[in-house]
Amino acid sequence: MTTVDLDCDLHGPDGSPALLLGGSLGTTRGMWDPQVKALPTDLRIVAFDHRGHGGSPVPAGPYTIAELGRDVLSLMDRLEITRASYCGLSIGGMVGQWLAANAPERIERLVLICTSAHLPPAETWHGRAAAVRAAGSPAAVADAVVGRWFTPEWAQRNPDAVSRHRQMVSKTPAEGYASCCEAIAEMDLRAGLRRIAAPTLVIAGRQDPATPVEHGEAIAAAVPGARLEVLDDAAHLASVERAAAVNGLIASHLSGAAIR
Repeated sequence: MTTVDLDCDLHGPDGSPALLLGGSLGTTRGMWDPQVKALPTDLRIVAFDHRGHGGSPVPAGPYTIAELGRDVLSLMDRLEITRASYCGLSIGGMVGQWLAANAPERIERLVLICTSAHLPPAETWHGRAAAVRAAGSPAAVADAVVGRWFTPEWAQRNPDAVSRHRQMVSKTPAEGYASCCEAIAEMDLRAGLRRIAAPTLVIAGRQDPATPVEHGEAIAAAVPGARLEVLDDAAHLASVERAAAVNGLIASHLSGAAIR
């Protein structure tokens, strides 16, 4: 299958342990700013845009999670990264599960934030895809989507951050957004979770309505040796709303990883 050349930002010194950051549906790699600014400076951080998002190409859809995963492997090859740790949120976490199960030799350690291995009903995702295509823009769903990303209290205190993320959704190409919705609709990663050998940290937000805690619990129960952390006062974009806590958990999980 054809891969696309993902657009990305590189932070940190060449040759250092690599960490890939894969974001949520409807975001750009800019959603990882709270992590890029705070994680250890001896990491080689690669924050990328999924296909159909940000600066990455927008092939005609629908897409699959496997296609998004192969894009990441192609990015690693392009950057000459043999093996890396991976941190993903929402659809980025779905991609991370696929990578760790299907290309285990490439993934050192895994962090899965506010994500799921199976997120029915498919009709909901197909309906959202159809609405976005009909409107010609994800702006049609941006308010509803971002309303699920942050707790009301945090959103009220941080209107600029909410506005920034709403703009990310609104500016995502309609075909890219809709095609990723279709990837989620057809996704079922549960059978592969037992194959994941990378040390895995699962982070869930207590107040996340998009991927509730039980989805994180199911992943952690199925991945051998996985650890689950549930953060209070956190909705779907826990990496933004509870940045300090998430950064500490990521750094602790990655410490001592021998990434080549």
